This record gives sequence, C-alpha cells and structure tokens, in this order.
Amino acid sequence: MTIETTTRLRPAAVILTASAEQRIADLMAKAPQDAIGVKLSTPRRGCSGLAYSVDYVTQEAKFDEKIETPGGTFYIDGGSVLYLIGSTMDWVEDDFTAGFVFANPNAKGSCGCGESFTI
Repeated sequence: MTIETTTRLRPAAVILTASAEQRIADLMAKAPQDAIGVKLSTPRRGCSGLAYSVDYVTQEAKFDEKIETPGGTFYIDGGSVLYLIGSTMDWVEDDFTAGFVFANPNAKGSCGCGESFTI
C-alpha cells in the first residue's frame, strides 16, 4: 500500500499590492551591496505600542517569513508575523507624502497621528 502525501502551500502573511512590490524593486535597485532584501517588523514604539518599520536586511533570520517578489525578497520579522496576518501593504504617493500604508485587520486601534497601532 502506497500513501501519497501532498504539500499545501500556505498563503503569505502579508499581501503586497503591485505598488508595494514596485517600491521594493526600487529600494533593492539602490540598496547597499550587502542587502539581501527588505524586511517589515513591528517594534514597540509610539503612543499605541507597535509601529511598522521597513528596513534593508543583510541576513535571513530563522523564523522570518520570506516572500519572493519580482523586484526582490521581502521578509517579515518572525516575531511580528502574528500581528500582521491578513494585512495588506501598499505604497502610496501624492503631492505631499509618500510611504507604505497598511490595512491590518488585527489592529484594534491606532494613535491620532497614525504612526503606531495596538493589537
């Protein structure tokens, strides 16, 4: 008797819009030579407790989530994944501001300036 197993791919913790993927490609095009990708984390900061931080990363960490995009590798900090599951990350530019914008279904509130959130 032969038992066949299948591997089910799990969806990425964060959905990246086309605009966010393009911004990652732009960042990687001018990244420091030792950068292997861009990493999203949620450090404790701000008046609501957690903030979004996007930085270059120079080495993979064991528990980081890894998402391959057309423009480069996007990592999610292993300690932040639970706060971000189901989120969408977008890049928005207008005449006055530019930045990553997050739609996070796990966030229960945010500070008045929008820089930090709480779970």
